[in-house]
Amino acid sequence: MYRFALSMLMTILLLAASAAAQSPDKKPLLAGVATSNITPWLGGGLVGNFGIPPPAKYVHDELHTRCFVLDDGTTRIALVVCDNIYISREVLDDAKRQITEATGLSADRVLISGTHTHSSVSARWKNPLQPEKEFTEYQQFVAHRISDGVRCAINNLRPARVAWGTADLPGQVFCRRWLMKPGTELINPFGEPDHAKMNPGNSPNLLKPAGPVDPQIAFLALETLEGRPLGLLANYSLHYVGGTGPNHISADYFAVFADRIQELLGADRQDPPFVAAMSNGTSGNINNVNYAVPRPKRQPYEQMRLVADECAQAVCQQYKKLVWHDRARLGMQQRELELAVRKPTPAQLEHANKLLSEPERPDKFPHERSYAQSALLLQNSPETVRVILQAVRIGELGISAIPFEVFSEIGLELKARSPLKPSFTIELANGGYGYLPTPEQHKLGGYETWLGTNKVEVQSSVKIVNSLLEMFAELK
Repeated sequence: MYRFALSMLMTILLLAASAAAQSPDKKPLLAGVATSNITPWLGGGLVGNFGIPPPAKYVHDELHTRCFVLDDGTTRIALVVCDNIYISREVLDDAKRQITEATGLSADRVLISGTHTHSSVSARWKNPLQPEKEFTEYQQFVAHRISDGVRCAINNLRPARVAWGTADLPGQVFCRRWLMKPGTELINPFGEPDHAKMNPGNSPNLLKPAGPVDPQIAFLALETLEGRPLGLLANYSLHYVGGTGPNHISADYFAVFADRIQELLGADRQDPPFVAAMSNGTSGNINNVNYAVPRPKRQPYEQMRLVADECAQAVCQQYKKLVWHDRARLGMQQRELELAVRKPTPAQLEHANKLLSEPERPDKFPHERSYAQSALLLQNSPETVRVILQAVRIGELGISAIPFEVFSEIGLELKARSPLKPSFTIELANGGYGYLPTPEQHKLGGYETWLGTNKVEVQSSVKIVNSLLEMFAELK
């Protein structure tokens, strides 16, 4: 009896030891990285400014997807950053479908975002709230190439170490929304008063910025077990830099950063290649222009290179201090959140219909005719939209994903309240539905809050933050 009991005890202990060895905390981390080219052909419209998109005439630098796949032995996740201004959810859903069919990786374990470079051809519908019947040729191409990139990253999986860190770089991010001195007239496209102005220039009427900035660059780093850099995913809340040549396709400073950090880390010409990416943080109200002082004149791409180099240098300094882990627990939560679609008020609708019935009448207010068309588009859109939110855990690092151009206040709140430290938010992830101001910023008006630029209910940011914090709590 004693021997039987002892034998049973030894069996239980061996099974427990085996289970512990197979737990995510005991299995070695696997990581794989890859890129795929998503450069559009010339002639497509370069989206990013008001008016008719000018045709692309020259490729200054190629656009890519930058793919990172991690596997802790139990959970596998993919993080993808695309050099594109906007990609509709349905395009990304199709890319995820292709990934699942080819690899078995579940669609709810794939996070795909766009950088929001303003010198690319869009892969978004004309109205993101109403998908069209068929993808454009470029949308089909982008979905397929995203899938290819993730498949290649999976093929490159190997034992790896992971680390995470942050670096502060306050000198390149500025709130682009300004409060103006009393008496300054600000009018929106519907003839209604505003209290904040986007990109006001070096006006004598400037009072103060209308919101805070997030100066932190957060990043995830990967290396081989031999200590060779494998990949780096960074995040900075900077809308874009711009300053390209005329009609140029370019991935903007995001790609310049990727190239520069590779150089600084001595990771050139590896096999498989080192992959870096700069994802866009919460930059819906942030840009690279300090309107409090005159902006120096730059040659094309000069400012882009300057900003990218400062970002890369800041990350490189902190890279030297990283603590590396050969194991890390992975997790990803995904939810669909239903939001009400914003509709024009009766006065706005009347204004839009009257204006559009007078095709020869010039605009009296900023971009009046364009926003009248947007008002009718929203009036005829569905009453609600379902958007994807994601929360990711990599060791003690937290990543949230939101399919909007997100105001900096929202990202700062998520960083402060997330149980995972550090944390950062990737915007324009899993779709793109316009700007996401806070309710307080809605009261100030301004471009980012105008009907058409903003497409969902005023309380959307509150609902999104609450959902993401619940998801982080479940991951923790």
